[in-house]
Amino acid sequence: MKNIKNNILLVIIMTGFLVSCSTDFLEEKTELNQATTQIYEDENLSRTYINGLYKLVVAPNDKDLSNYHLMAFIHGNESLFGSATDEKGDENDLNKEYTSILNTNNHCLKSIYSKSVDNDIWGMIRYCNEYFDNVDNYEGLSDEFKNTAKGQFYYFRGLLYFELVRLYGGVPIITTNKTELDIEIPRSSSGEVINQIVADLDMAEALLPTSWSGSDYGRVTNLSASALKGRVLLTWASPLFNRTDDQARWQRAYDACKSAYDVCTAAGKGLNPDWKNMWFEEEGNPEAITVVGYNNHDDSDRKNNANERKARSRAAGGDGSISPTKNIMDAFPMKDGTAYDPNSNLNDFYKDRDPRFYNTFSYNGSIWPWSQEPEWKNWTYYWHDEAGGDPENSTEQDNNATGVYLRKFTNDNFEYDDDDKFRYSGTDYMEFRFAEVVLNLAEAAVGIDNLSEAKGYLKKIRERAGIENNDGDYGLSAVSSRDQHFAACINERKVELAYENKRFFDLRRWLLFNDNFGTVTQLNQTPIDGIRRQGYYVVVKDYVGSDDPLKGDIIDRDADASNYPAGVTTYEEYVDYLYDNYFEVVVRDDVDDNGFSFTWYDEYYFFGIYEDALKKSPYLKQTQGWGNGFGAGVFDPLAE
Repeated sequence: MKNIKNNILLVIIMTGFLVSCSTDFLEEKTELNQATTQIYEDENLSRTYINGLYKLVVAPNDKDLSNYHLMAFIHGNESLFGSATDEKGDENDLNKEYTSILNTNNHCLKSIYSKSVDNDIWGMIRYCNEYFDNVDNYEGLSDEFKNTAKGQFYYFRGLLYFELVRLYGGVPIITTNKTELDIEIPRSSSGEVINQIVADLDMAEALLPTSWSGSDYGRVTNLSASALKGRVLLTWASPLFNRTDDQARWQRAYDACKSAYDVCTAAGKGLNPDWKNMWFEEEGNPEAITVVGYNNHDDSDRKNNANERKARSRAAGGDGSISPTKNIMDAFPMKDGTAYDPNSNLNDFYKDRDPRFYNTFSYNGSIWPWSQEPEWKNWTYYWHDEAGGDPENSTEQDNNATGVYLRKFTNDNFEYDDDDKFRYSGTDYMEFRFAEVVLNLAEAAVGIDNLSEAKGYLKKIRERAGIENNDGDYGLSAVSSRDQHFAACINERKVELAYENKRFFDLRRWLLFNDNFGTVTQLNQTPIDGIRRQGYYVVVKDYVGSDDPLKGDIIDRDADASNYPAGVTTYEEYVDYLYDNYFEVVVRDDVDDNGFSFTWYDEYYFFGIYEDALKKSPYLKQTQGWGNGFGAGVFDPLAE
């Protein structure tokens, strides 16, 4: 698949303002300006400079994109945010217990400061500023090229500041590299940073084209800028920043989200009718707003998407390292749109669910094909070798953590290689897709009390998903109040955007990790604090032995239509028959280590600044609630 080339001819990463202001740095900067003036005069060199920023900001080669986030990567743990939700298990820096909140602990994100130049967010911002500072001082670039180049830098600077402000609140605003005293710039208020982001994205939208083609496919567009502005202002209107439910902020968010919706639809974007396979379309995909390009190369130029390999089970030749939780599966409604009852018969957990359930998860008995195996069946059941306790034996030599696999983003037509198996996937990743544009607009519409409009957008999402419309509202007929509409938006995002790196930030936006702010009760949600992530054991009941009992001993799991039991005519019916007669489904509570339960601290809603950063930049003020060697934090991230 096409992707922007990542070869950088000119290495121009600037040391971030929080890293150093040494003489060596100033000399390096002077030499750099003398050596790189051609990037402002030659389109090929300028394009290479731009591509360098893409390489730094967008997801790199061979990453699990259901888990990856730039700011977690900079911190040093790319799965940090994914495992700090109810989507995945594992203990990490943001979900375990600490004796105190300190900016020397690992729970204080290092994303605002990194000693590594390659992973320095301020270096990325300075990379943008360097171009702005110099490009208009030289001739050689056409106005059209120069404008689109600037548009891309405005977009990425806005994006980088957004990643900072939604984690830390206000941060220093630096829009030029002409000053040599960056370390003396104090934190701006959160509102000032939001306004700077919006200004950058307005410029990006004005300068960028609606689409790119050929080798440029995957570059950001004016649609990307408009959609991102909606996301930014929705965050600013959400309870994380908007504790008083300021209607002016909701109106501003609605205007931006409605503009993004209109801009995207005018450009031919919309909900792709093929939910299952929309991940594998490139140019012409109506769903794709912002795309990260990947290829299926196996050489030095490779940039592969690792999801196919990491999601597929070990029995199929994959890593089997992505383990969706029962907690998130319970959020998927029934096929008529009504809520799933987690207290119902566990043996029926997979029956009559929202079509997205079957395209997001692969469970015991489900067909999960690839090109060479169009009928491959995913068997993940267990049986007892000895009576009592957890089941000891399984169909898989190396089990995943929850008994269910992530099917989303995996391609039924993937060309499997006997040697490399699922390694070289070129599936592009949609960082921003039209469904989020719709969901953002729905939530903003609720914010300004346009409830019927909001429900209309949610119904569009559910209609596309294939949910039955038995009540005229795709299962949403009981949703009537403003809070119920907000809850419906959150619940729909939890399903539609599952494993797309949105859940952590939605939980923070709505203060939903616990009920200390009342929003869990307000929206009838399940708090994350104190939970254990769970999965399923599908166990062969009434059997104890060393051999697989369903490979001919009790019944042949691989039976086909020629020898199905009486009354069974299809494979789907046969799976039901096995569950009804031979399986017992029980909750698997060992996804998280014994004794572990999720621990959330309210200080994580706005992170503190790591100690090393404060030492380098004494003009910074620590965030309220965070202790450090310089005294208690005094910076208020809620200030406008």
